[in-house]
Amino acid sequence: MMKQMRIKPRFSPAHWLAAMLLAVVAALVVTPYLLMLLSSFRTTAEMMRNPGVVLPIEWTLSGYIKVFQRAPILRWFLNSLTITGSVTLAVLFTSTITGFVFAKYRFPFKEALFMLLLATMMIPSQVTLIPSFLIVNALGLYNRLWALIVPGLVSVFGIFLARQFISEVPDSLCEAALIDGCSSPGLYFRVILPQIRPAISALAIFTFLGTWNDYLGPLIMLSEVERMTLPLALTFFNTNHHMDLGATMSAATLVMLPVIVVFLLFQKQFIKGVSITGMK
Repeated sequence: MMKQMRIKPRFSPAHWLAAMLLAVVAALVVTPYLLMLLSSFRTTAEMMRNPGVVLPIEWTLSGYIKVFQRAPILRWFLNSLTITGSVTLAVLFTSTITGFVFAKYRFPFKEALFMLLLATMMIPSQVTLIPSFLIVNALGLYNRLWALIVPGLVSVFGIFLARQFISEVPDSLCEAALIDGCSSPGLYFRVILPQIRPAISALAIFTFLGTWNDYLGPLIMLSEVERMTLPLALTFFNTNHHMDLGATMSAATLVMLPVIVVFLLFQKQFIKGVSITGMK
């Protein structure tokens, strides 16, 4: 029997240059997180005394012990999980149902309304913080988890993404379902949603990461320690007179762990979502 010949790929100088450039970029991206992880095993005194040293001289878990002893870290984790889960589920529903209406129904001023929605994407989120705070305060939701859930129920980006994907679903498929006796809710749940699963996965990951890592919103909308979220733990151990760098780095590492786990579990969907979103 003839042995199969293995053709070795030939790398041109351009390929090696691109690989080296990507390696440098990857190192620049990973280095801050690596320094954060290593610093979480150092004391504040050691970091102040040897700021240029990367590896801990004396490895210690005192930072993590302080985080669990001095802060209700588990309560903050539940708060973050509640807010992130609620916002993600709400955004998936509101985005897909609104995108379905804009893509498959005709009504007056449809294009004008959609363009108005897209125009709101040009406004920085920081600009709407004060109006959002005034509305939340008027509704009596200040210093409650609902203060972060209600403003995040609708995502204009999610509506745009869902509308673009639903527009690609053939009208003949929808018409056939309606002829067979499918109602509008049935058309939405049985025909549209199964056809746009990649968009739903991408939107779910984007919304989860954005809500979990949100720092400015909880900082403005929440005031009690028991209602804080995990990103606010980064300021909990710092005061005007004292800065506990070891505990802060430990808290930052704990905040990043769920995000890293989510990325490792859904990295294929994340990469596919990024590529599909770019094409759309």
